Amino acid sequence: MKTWLLAGVAVALMSGAMGAQAAPATLLQSELDRFASDLGYRYTIEDNKPACPQGGNGCFLSEIEVRLPQTLPDDLAAGKFTLYVSFVTRLLGIDSGLFDLKFINGDLYTLTPKAGVKLKAGQTIKIKVWGEGQFYSAYYPMPNVYAVSGDLKAVTIAATKPYIDPETGLESLPFVTPMTDEAKLATKHADDQTQWLTPERAFTQNAARTVAQAKPEIVILPTPAKVTWLEGPVVDMTGGVDLSLKGVTAEQIGNALNDFRGVSDVDAKPARLKVTVDAKSGIAAEGYRLKIEKGMISLTSADAAGAAYGLTSLAQQAAHDKGKLKPMLIEDAPRLPFRGLHVDVARNFHSKAEMLKIIDQMAEFKLNKLHFHLGEDEGWRVEIKALPELATVGSTRCHDPKEDICLLPQLGAGPDADTPVNGYYSQADYIDILNYAKARHIEVIPSFDMPGHSRAAVRSMEARYRRLMAEGKPDEANLYRLVEPEDTTVYDSIQHYNDNTLNVCIPATYRFLDTVIDEVAAMHQAAGVPLKKYHIGADETAGAWSKSPACQKLMAAEKLEPKQLSAYFIEKVSNRLAERNIEAAGWSDGMGHTDAAKMPKAVQSNIWSGLFTGAAAEAHNHANRGWDVVISIPDTFYFDIPQSVDPMERGYDWPSRVTDTYEVFGFIPENIPANASWLKDIRHKPGTIEDKTPLNAGLKFKGLQGQLWSETVRSDAQVDYMLFPRVLGLAERAWHKAAWEPQYRAGESYTYHDGKVDRVAQAKDWQTFRDKMPVHLQRLEAAGVEYRIAPPGARVVGGKLEVNTEFAHPVEYRLAGGQWQVYTGPVAVTGAVEVRARSYDGKRAGRSSKVGG
Repeated sequence: MKTWLLAGVAVALMSGAMGAQAAPATLLQSELDRFASDLGYRYTIEDNKPACPQGGNGCFLSEIEVRLPQTLPDDLAAGKFTLYVSFVTRLLGIDSGLFDLKFINGDLYTLTPKAGVKLKAGQTIKIKVWGEGQFYSAYYPMPNVYAVSGDLKAVTIAATKPYIDPETGLESLPFVTPMTDEAKLATKHADDQTQWLTPERAFTQNAARTVAQAKPEIVILPTPAKVTWLEGPVVDMTGGVDLSLKGVTAEQIGNALNDFRGVSDVDAKPARLKVTVDAKSGIAAEGYRLKIEKGMISLTSADAAGAAYGLTSLAQQAAHDKGKLKPMLIEDAPRLPFRGLHVDVARNFHSKAEMLKIIDQMAEFKLNKLHFHLGEDEGWRVEIKALPELATVGSTRCHDPKEDICLLPQLGAGPDADTPVNGYYSQADYIDILNYAKARHIEVIPSFDMPGHSRAAVRSMEARYRRLMAEGKPDEANLYRLVEPEDTTVYDSIQHYNDNTLNVCIPATYRFLDTVIDEVAAMHQAAGVPLKKYHIGADETAGAWSKSPACQKLMAAEKLEPKQLSAYFIEKVSNRLAERNIEAAGWSDGMGHTDAAKMPKAVQSNIWSGLFTGAAAEAHNHANRGWDVVISIPDTFYFDIPQSVDPMERGYDWPSRVTDTYEVFGFIPENIPANASWLKDIRHKPGTIEDKTPLNAGLKFKGLQGQLWSETVRSDAQVDYMLFPRVLGLAERAWHKAAWEPQYRAGESYTYHDGKVDRVAQAKDWQTFRDKMPVHLQRLEAAGVEYRIAPPGARVVGGKLEVNTEFAHPVEYRLAGGQWQVYTGPVAVTGAVEVRARSYDGKRAGRSSKVGG
């Protein structure tokens, strides 16, 4: 018997659901706990090219296998329980004679035994599951399926909990069957040329990206604009430095000075280090001039940030040269004033300690803008004292169907509130983060997505409403309510929420925004860093407000069409921010709907259209409006994308199947069409980008930003893994313009391998970057950053194992049943061989792979 749940239709399977909610007559909490502990659960992705229930080929086929415990209490045998399961893609239906499927909201579904079933102890139940799109990664399935029965405490199914490998620190999902059938699982479309990066293919790729050339003497990243070698003896820093400051205080550059603490040779004489900050020096903002000669080091800049960056460059080079520096002159300045990193802590929370660690590394690599994403559908992450429910309710996901104390679990959060994916920053925490960033010359740009992607705010204010109504305070209850009770609109957001959008036509929405902005601004003021920019998101939900009486009244009064309501909201909020001397920023799709004449003069637009689907035209259009354009293209700069085409790599792949450090390094941010000369599209096919909307003469983009979204990133260690080492490629391109990057020429089109990008020079530059990486990755290790160690390329030729790596990591191998051995060169092997790379300090192993056999 087949039970279908069609896309966009919520089918209420009341018989099973009601049976699950009825209070069990005899079931004890201990019995439900034992059931959750002993239940077997297996998820298998079977086919990305199946026949779909609705026809066509837009689905995948998978299977859930449930193995019931050997002991099954009567109530559970009678089906008086419900399993709550997260799926990040819309399910189309299931095939099961025993279970019904029900959509709850977002990615949350329930599986409930059908009314009248009699389950048997030890029984194995297989449920076919069809979903929209495709499943390319073994990390797409969400963990922490949980069981509910009556009023008993919800319990996580033990078999669905993640596992952390003690040797690698990497998370795995043991309930997910390994994906091994490349023909069925690697692609969906007939013209898709994507292949899994097997060890053999990785070997070929690494070899193709390797150029034989001398090792670089300058290892500074990002690469300085100009280095001139000088005559004379080395300058010895092993005894530390004798510091003198002019025009700058130790507090302003104290973080950068920390790199010079710790003397390696107590008998060596300290080197003289003179730091001068002079606004009239003629050096560009954030730039520096570093001269190492005649036993002393002089650093000059026009501002404190430039001085700090110069000190960081000095520390990097000193680490490579073991404190004994050749005489040189470095003249350096950034190509782009906005060098940003976006970190999403809303989907899944990341600790204050993690954020401070990220800020340290941003400073190390001269990134100066932290786009701090604090509010989304799945969570609100900073305390607003006037609206306490934002933190107390909106920061936590747990099993609370009424959502009075927490939001319902999404993204595999599980039923318990006390998990790392939950949490928020107190105002004191947030001010600490601001101060930490300030000391490192980093501006924090807070972000709360609106009017769509706002479910955490909407549901928190509904909890507030219910609390105050129960207290007999209706006027106060309605003051910040973000929905209109009379609005009967039914909509479905891109993440399948039906209640995640603020009503842009009611006064309470703008009262709420004013309150949030004013409290956030007050925190910035308390930290001594006035709020200069606020990212409103500007995402909308198609179809929202269509039956809102308030919106119908507003449209009649303002002579607006429904499609103009989002622009109305963005324009209104942007101008309210401008009145506070705060610049509005937003994602380019929403910002592009506005009338530029109705927007403030100062506006930031983050361009996130796809490289081959309109990014160049949108970036040029928005820059031509006079806006600050920050390139945030997802194909290359969404760091939640997998770092290789491998089913064992974490990340979403809707904009690209892979974004590795090589692609980030090689991107050409100031000439977007030129990237078609060397990058392929999402199906690994060559393409063309035509410049049909040229950039006006004399205009430049403001900056470049990398984004980490956190739907699949559930821990601080996973943040490190997804960000690093890709962030180093981002920093290189944001700061340093390479000689192989072609100048933008209005109207010029580019096609794959058209020769307009000097690939030979690009390859040599990449090799230089690769050769610098060991110095910087070792510094990351010392800072506790658990960056990704790429699996090595490997092949067996003539009975000998050959291995190469992305960044010259130490390598180990082992034969079946054997011990790990150090790989030093081609070695004779028989049968299958397992290979892996290790961190330079030897403390951590990377993911292993098998070759041969």
